[in-house]
Amino acid sequence: MGNERWNRNTRTSDTDADAQMFWKYANPHRFLGLSAVLLPWTAGATLVLVTAGVYLALFVSPPDYQQSETVRIMYVHVPAAWMGLFCYSIMAAASAAVLVWKHPLAAMVAKCTAPIGASFTFLALLTGSLWGKPMWGTWWVWDARLTSVLVLLFLYLGYIALHNAFDDPQRGSKAASVLALVGFVNVPIIKFSVDWWNTLHQPSSMVTADGPAIHASMLAPLLVMASAYTAYYVWVLLLRVRGEIIAAKIRTLQMRQASG
Repeated sequence: MGNERWNRNTRTSDTDADAQMFWKYANPHRFLGLSAVLLPWTAGATLVLVTAGVYLALFVSPPDYQQSETVRIMYVHVPAAWMGLFCYSIMAAASAAVLVWKHPLAAMVAKCTAPIGASFTFLALLTGSLWGKPMWGTWWVWDARLTSVLVLLFLYLGYIALHNAFDDPQRGSKAASVLALVGFVNVPIIKFSVDWWNTLHQPSSMVTADGPAIHASMLAPLLVMASAYTAYYVWVLLLRVRGEIIAAKIRTLQMRQASG
């Protein structure tokens, strides 16, 4: 009995320590210090990974036996599509933290992620159209995957517009957070659209029962480019959140001066 109580107390103390660590670095003031350390590393990682990814995609990866040189669009298109879904997931998680805990840093992360995710999603749609013209003979079809990704772009734009539609930033953040959580249902629809419906879009070549269905010579540059996109997202997110924190401090000082 004593051992069970000790184990339970230990687990509780570990959970409390993890929570304290989370809130410690979620504090906007501590975030500025942490981000100052991470910024040069994320910038350097982005530069190195982009350079390596472009080299592998253009000069090492072979042309496809069916798509020929057109397959190289994949190294831009697929990571952009992945990042569109990833960024929206981050935005939805941060929005949940805004609604549950009303944490200001989570609101900044969600707000700053939205335009980055929208850019990735637009890039995925654009490069998908460039690939679809030679492969399908048309720039656009109302395919389940394409349509759901277009809806994702509209959700990003709707979040941005709703966030800026209120004079009170907190009301705008709350309303936009609700939209982000409701719109999250579109993420699994995008993921499984090629399995649920008969579409022109090819199924996943990465996640299959027998492992990746793509050759290693093409998989390597694809993963490197995906890592480059991720590093770029973290780098830009840190910059944007830092800007939001500094802007909030300036607004606070201006309000104090106006009232004092």
